[in-house]
Amino acid sequence: MNASIKEILKDEIRSASGHEADILPTPDATLGDYSTNIAFLIAKEQKKKPVDAATELNAVLESRVASFASIQVAPNGFLNFFLKPEFLRQRLGEIAADEKYGTSTQGAGKTVIVEYSSPNIAKPMHIGHLRSTIIGDALANIHEALGYHVIRWNYIGDWGTQFGKVIAGYKKWGKGKSDIAMSDMLEWYVRAGKELPDEEGQKEFKKLEDGDPENRELWEKFNRISLEGLKETYQLLGTTGFDVYKGEAAYEPQLKTITEELEKEGKAKESEGALIFDLEKYHLPPGLLRKSDGATLYLTRDLASLRDRLQNYAPAEILYVVANQQALHFEQLFAIARELHFTGAGLVHVKFGMVLGEDGKKLATREGKVVPLQEVMDKIISLAETIVKEKNPDLSGEDRARVARAVGIGALKYNDLKQHPYSDIVFDWDAMLDLSGNSGAYLQYTYARLANISAKAGTMETGDLALLSEPIEQKLMKQLLGFPDAVGRCAQTHALNGLALYLYELAAAASNFYETVRVLDDENGSRKNARLTLIRTVARTLQMGLKLLGIETLDRI
Repeated sequence: MNASIKEILKDEIRSASGHEADILPTPDATLGDYSTNIAFLIAKEQKKKPVDAATELNAVLESRVASFASIQVAPNGFLNFFLKPEFLRQRLGEIAADEKYGTSTQGAGKTVIVEYSSPNIAKPMHIGHLRSTIIGDALANIHEALGYHVIRWNYIGDWGTQFGKVIAGYKKWGKGKSDIAMSDMLEWYVRAGKELPDEEGQKEFKKLEDGDPENRELWEKFNRISLEGLKETYQLLGTTGFDVYKGEAAYEPQLKTITEELEKEGKAKESEGALIFDLEKYHLPPGLLRKSDGATLYLTRDLASLRDRLQNYAPAEILYVVANQQALHFEQLFAIARELHFTGAGLVHVKFGMVLGEDGKKLATREGKVVPLQEVMDKIISLAETIVKEKNPDLSGEDRARVARAVGIGALKYNDLKQHPYSDIVFDWDAMLDLSGNSGAYLQYTYARLANISAKAGTMETGDLALLSEPIEQKLMKQLLGFPDAVGRCAQTHALNGLALYLYELAAAASNFYETVRVLDDENGSRKNARLTLIRTVARTLQMGLKLLGIETLDRI
């Protein structure tokens, strides 16, 4: 039985009634493990009472699910399903033997492009890039686990007048400097904005656009230095890495051809000297493709990038993990794509909210500037190191630093992913590292405790799973069944909070189990081994789930 219990129940109800049912966990164990209100829909169609429709459907379903569940018709017409203890033990044995539990092949043969992070060249990453990077990396992990071919795409901001300012600043204050760092480029950009006329930056960028050899060489050098710095940040953040680094500049040569084609075909038209794409039928403002001075825009480059992706990668879906503020831009892009019959891929804007401080205001420096990402990572790692030192004072400095990095970065990621991406997230530093609350640190700590129990036990046989009869053991076995659903749901909703919640509830159930049930000192050897099988299976599931979220697990914290 490889399919999830929910899917099996849905299939049986569909076969028995011809209707699609919603299968939900019950809020109270006395009401069963799963429940459906499908009888209400049937009763409405057949003009009968819900309880009568439920009773009739139950008569058909009972024989179909008898091997793993019993059914109860509630007085209000709900159908409640109770999983049988022997079935739970059978599934535990199957899950324990399945090293790939939670993965699937549903995406086999399909390609998904996930665009995320997308920082600007010549500037260090800041807090605004954190959410895109964390969410995008986790969504890419999820799709890989479901069998998709995933292309991790970093759409770099490497074009525009900002580079004219950097080049102008370099020529004014950095000429001849050999060991250029990201901080130098940022300094030149800031100083140029304050101390040089805007025309200086515009002039240098125009030279770059026109192919000036010196400016082209500087641009390539700044790109190379920036990418090296970005990759160091990604390594510290523990993200998987990217398959494609492709910036806006790559599409610049195509833009004139695209705008001319659209104009010739009557798809785009001039308005007050600018070129626009009329989107009135979509109740959207016109898409601006070319300004009156002839300059193209971000929308034009995104259109060229979309055409490139569709033609050269044939994706089934493209996920753009970009902040809420760009919602209108993507509505326009997707509408234009529909008008141009750019078909074959589902286009999804995975929106996310802002990062807020504990005061509920946008996280910024005292000067009101955006917070550098490195500063955020340094702070959370430092706080984590204090906790690690308290928990394990005997750890060496090197080991303590390694554990602190894993705990701190894990706290950052979980704090983001446990919330719906549309929501703004709050940086409550203490809560992020709370070893007893809904935090990444708590999940890592729970895994470490399970791993410690398993390590102390050493090698073992499976044991007699029929001896797992305690209610807390059955609850934990039921929790394990929800993992494939939690993973699959992430791909359906393009959000990770459901998986994060599942892992927290699994960790909480595991904590309750090992705090109330004797394991290592159980005198019944076969039952001890059965309980260790349960512990090891839960630990592996926690580890797999956290890995999908991009969070490292440790055997010791």
